[in-house]
This record gives sequence, C-alpha cells and structure tokens, in this order.
Amino acid sequence: MNYKGSCHCGNIRFEVTGLLTEVIQCNCSICSKRGALMWFVPLADFHLITPKDNYTTYTFNTHTINHRICPSCGCAPFEESVDKQGLATVAINARCIDNLDLTNLNIIQYDGKQR
Repeated sequence: MNYKGSCHCGNIRFEVTGLLTEVIQCNCSICSKRGALMWFVPLADFHLITPKDNYTTYTFNTHTINHRICPSCGCAPFEESVDKQGLATVAINARCIDNLDLTNLNIIQYDGKQR
C-alpha cells in the first residue's frame, strides 16, 4: 500500500510504501513524551516530498537516530537511522499518516527506557 503523511502544518510531507499492520510504542524519554507510534521501513520505501531544508534534526544519547522535526509546528513525523543489519531505515510516526485508523494496528511495547 501507499501512504501519505505530514507534520501538522504540512511543511514536511512524505509518501511511504509498505504494509502497515503493527507499530512500536517505545517508553523512552522522547517517544513517550511525543506519544509516538513508530512504523519502521527501509529507506528505499520512503519518499520525502518536500525539501530537506523544511526540517531540522535533533539527536541525543548515542546520536545514531536523526529525529526530523518541523521548525514551524514542532511535529516530528519521522526519524532516520541504520538498523542492526546496517540497512538505512526510516521510522515513521504512524500518527502523522493521513487518514490512518490506528485502532486496526497491533501495538508492540518496547522498553527503550531501560536500554
């Protein structure tokens, strides 16, 4: 399936291809405060529609995850990193996907607070 999404103001817009059936709900300090439900996809399945200049980047702790944030509305619609196998990966906040019914998703709890 093809999904479209954005930050709150639309300054950051993206498309992603894949089958969205489950998301990760992490309890780390940043994910829990954002209320993020993350869907992980290969970078090749993600397409940023707007220019990269439309977002700012935040990193913390090990500085291996690039949290992409809209400087206008403060929304963080996606993150970029490399997975354990060395593949470029995007974690999309499912709450930023247009017209998505979150009640149909399997939510997997992840203990990022203890990692």
